[in-house]
Amino acid sequence: MVLLICIGTPLLGAFLLPLLGKRSAKLRNGTSLALVLVSLVCAGLLTAAVVRGQAPSLRMELPLGLSLGLKADALSVFMALTSCAVTAAIIIYSMGYMKHYDHLGEFYMMVTFFLGAMMGLVFSTSLMEVYLFWEFSSLCSWRLIGFYRDPESNRRANKAFIITVLGALMMLLGFLGIYGATGTFDMEALRGVGLPTWATALVLVGILSKSATFPLHSWLPDAGIAPSPVSSLLHAAVLVKIGVYFYARLFVVTAVVAPVFHVAVPVIAAVSALISAGCAMVETDLKRVVAYSTISQLAFMLLGLSCGSRTAFVGGMLYIMTHSVAKAGLFLCCGIVEHTVHTKDITKMGGLVKVMPVTAAAFMLSALSVMGIPPFSGFFAKYLVISGAVEAGQPLVAAVFILGAVMTVLYLLRLFRMVFLGSCTFPEVREGSPAMLGAAVGLASLSLLLGFVMAWPSALATMIGGAAL
Repeated sequence: MVLLICIGTPLLGAFLLPLLGKRSAKLRNGTSLALVLVSLVCAGLLTAAVVRGQAPSLRMELPLGLSLGLKADALSVFMALTSCAVTAAIIIYSMGYMKHYDHLGEFYMMVTFFLGAMMGLVFSTSLMEVYLFWEFSSLCSWRLIGFYRDPESNRRANKAFIITVLGALMMLLGFLGIYGATGTFDMEALRGVGLPTWATALVLVGILSKSATFPLHSWLPDAGIAPSPVSSLLHAAVLVKIGVYFYARLFVVTAVVAPVFHVAVPVIAAVSALISAGCAMVETDLKRVVAYSTISQLAFMLLGLSCGSRTAFVGGMLYIMTHSVAKAGLFLCCGIVEHTVHTKDITKMGGLVKVMPVTAAAFMLSALSVMGIPPFSGFFAKYLVISGAVEAGQPLVAAVFILGAVMTVLYLLRLFRMVFLGSCTFPEVREGSPAMLGAAVGLASLSLLLGFVMAWPSALATMIGGAAL
């Protein structure tokens, strides 16, 4: 029942929100937050069960040897907790940021439904269920990226939809190839089974398109045209994490892939990390800088999950959590800046620390975690990923990622300098609303706090790694 409530509450409750919005905006917003918090509590209960050695599950047998099922394990609850916590912060932030916009009934419905799709995906045991929820997430991201409904927003939303859906269709062909070779879509039955190389490659295309990895990355910077809560949801909490999660689920925890992928995927990740970091160093659009940063950091996660080292895998899992928290905080700070100065061009900004000191402090705390500066939580994840790559016998790839880490420090310091330091170009602006500041400061503080309690999430990540490698 807890599994069903965790998934069904946001998935089905989302459709009530436009109706509640006709009665009261506060009722709609509060209900949206309540739906997410119910999922968060359920994810916490499932985590407690998994830590005790239990594996809550549901299963339904279908004809032709097919089945549908849900199961909570260390990997799924790790993702569920991270996604629910960050989405809750984003909804609180949206109550201040989005209150003057139209179409808010659809906005809150899509955000909540998005989380429900993520919960369904992480707890699914069948490849067909994964595909269904995968496409639900594409539909939600399409509507959210095109939130403003103007021609440019629609064009960029369509671009994201086309790239991710075509990638998903390639993935579906890979699933069919897996079924043809093994006779099952059930991931429980695929545990320890070798997958056909061509089917693995097709599934990988879908994963790379969803997680915006080079050369299928161009839709993510364009998605910055959406409101900042949407950008934060896509970059930090849900959408781009789906790909790296499913890589861990299918290719590491469940099945066995050809050794060539332990070399090819880290190389692809290294190229993606360098190219996107280079773009971030020269970009002048505030949200595009952070978007390219997301692409670069996703490459670190992919490296950790793909190189075949248990150390790197644990680091990759921790990277998902630490990046979700820090990057969400970073995007929410950028949203406050954009919301007050009404421009995303960083060449026109400067000196905002004098009028927005709280936002500047939250931005720097989140940025330090993304950079991987100790004692912030991002440091531990980044260290484990790079040292794990060396352990796996890939020192050249590790060297490339060390360069990528240095570039991360450079472009985030450049961004902070151009936005917050120097002479004040907007002396009349003030801080964002209490809800906006509270969400941003909360996530930034959590990035630091997690560094001091890293033993707890590390234990869960190690549990996943122990079962996988």
